[in-house]
Amino acid sequence: MNLLRFLVIAASAIYLSGCASGAKMDNMIYDGPAKIYDAELENNMGISNVTGGTKTNPAWTSEIDNNAFSGAIKESLLQQGLLSGKGRYQLEVILLEVVQPLFGLDFTVTTHVKYLLTDRENNGAVVMNETIVAPYTATFGDAFAAIKRLRLANEGSGKANIASLLAALSELEIKPGDIYLSQ
Repeated sequence: MNLLRFLVIAASAIYLSGCASGAKMDNMIYDGPAKIYDAELENNMGISNVTGGTKTNPAWTSEIDNNAFSGAIKESLLQQGLLSGKGRYQLEVILLEVVQPLFGLDFTVTTHVKYLLTDRENNGAVVMNETIVAPYTATFGDAFAAIKRLRLANEGSGKANIASLLAALSELEIKPGDIYLSQ
């Protein structure tokens, strides 16, 4: 009888917890209103590199991997009219840190992402060098299973970070005096 009870409890725990899945690209794409950008950036940006992400171990916790984050950034830039296959301005993206809770009812995930925008036609001059920190909280009401809440918080934080990147790009005015050589 005790063995049966243990098996039922164990099976229920496994069912309720499930396996971890990584942040999904589609849920990190910025889908807000179009912004206005400097004419120099329009259809003139490419992504050179996205690093720092972590693949999800299904037996552990949800993570944000490079491919999903890169895809979300590319699609967001494309929808904003900025992405070009071989744009003059190249964006390097480094996921410095993804701060996640270990447990709780509401999960707040905070992404720290460094964005480096360079000008290929000006010897790699740095146009923008910014680290964006973006938190997002997924509540118990968003998902009962903690593993899903963590994935939703990862996706929300990634999306908020991309939205902040686009806001920074919309404020960018490219003038010769604003560009300095990278070191």
